[in-house]
Amino acid sequence: MKYIDEYRNRELVDKLVQQIKSISKKEIVLMEVCGGHTWAIQKFGIPSLMPQNVKLISGPGCPVCVTDRRFLDHAIALSRRSDVIITTYGDLIRVPGSSSTLNEEKSQGADVRIVYSVLDALKIAHENPTKKVIFLGVGFETTTPPSAAGLINAKKENLNNFFLLSSHKVMPPAMGALIDEGVAINGYIAPGHVSVITGTSIYEPIPVNYHVGCVVAGFEPVDILQSIYMLIKQHENNDYKVEIQYKRAVTAEGNVKAREAINQVFKLRDDWWRGLGTLPLSGLGINDTYADFDAEKIEVDIEETKEDKGCICGEILKGLKNPNDCKLFGKACSTSNPVGACMVSHEGACNAYFRFNK
Repeated sequence: MKYIDEYRNRELVDKLVQQIKSISKKEIVLMEVCGGHTWAIQKFGIPSLMPQNVKLISGPGCPVCVTDRRFLDHAIALSRRSDVIITTYGDLIRVPGSSSTLNEEKSQGADVRIVYSVLDALKIAHENPTKKVIFLGVGFETTTPPSAAGLINAKKENLNNFFLLSSHKVMPPAMGALIDEGVAINGYIAPGHVSVITGTSIYEPIPVNYHVGCVVAGFEPVDILQSIYMLIKQHENNDYKVEIQYKRAVTAEGNVKAREAINQVFKLRDDWWRGLGTLPLSGLGINDTYADFDAEKIEVDIEETKEDKGCICGEILKGLKNPNDCKLFGKACSTSNPVGACMVSHEGACNAYFRFNK
């Protein structure tokens, strides 16, 4: 508890808030691009502590939220095959596809299993040699190394009934695309967990090309407030750069071995993001060396993808609107009956707003 107390210390919080108010003169818009930050910012009421000229907006930091609905439709179609077992993290199971969810397919007899790691999926593959066991790979650089390790192990073990359906993505293309689209952003509260793997070099083009600062932040109130202070200081001084606030976990070089595993298994490809469309070289597909484990090669009919009418998740992910702007929010769409992906995942802005900011 000493660790928690240190980063939730009321005196430090009050001091940082006063420092923010004392130096912040310009209008400034700061975007977080991490679902964990979205949750923490709403849970701790950070926006209520800011002066009027400081605006906090949420970006495409929730991996489940930005995932292509066609990916869900693909997974649902695969789950309907009698020779397939779908393994997935729990937050994906209720995300709506065009006409169903994995949870609904499970209730109708599909073999869909929630796992806590790719190791669980590998174990299921060992135990079910006559089945095609498909692991749904979703997430940014934080969850990509375990997926890579899963395929590396499957190849070493000749586990030919194990497959990965990849929706893994990389964050920097989306950060640049938001500014290119005209979204007003003066600084990024950069993701902590992603940066543990990547280090900070991936963000270097942002200050250079866009004059927008990036500060890698931790997840406690003191972390977030200190990161906001650092970004405001950059903005006030017109000195935009990449800085690390979360120094107890993040280094400039990141986790080299994890990145080597990613590079061993995956290749960059164009990918679709909810709200942003297709972004060049923003996704990770399985390379030729591991092609035998690519679930995209399993033949299946995928229904025509359709988006929900009335859901503004795409606009929310771009920071152009907040959940309260949606006519469905808290009414037709809730955590118990989610219409859009932003309400399903614990890292989604709608979910966080519904819990802490109704």
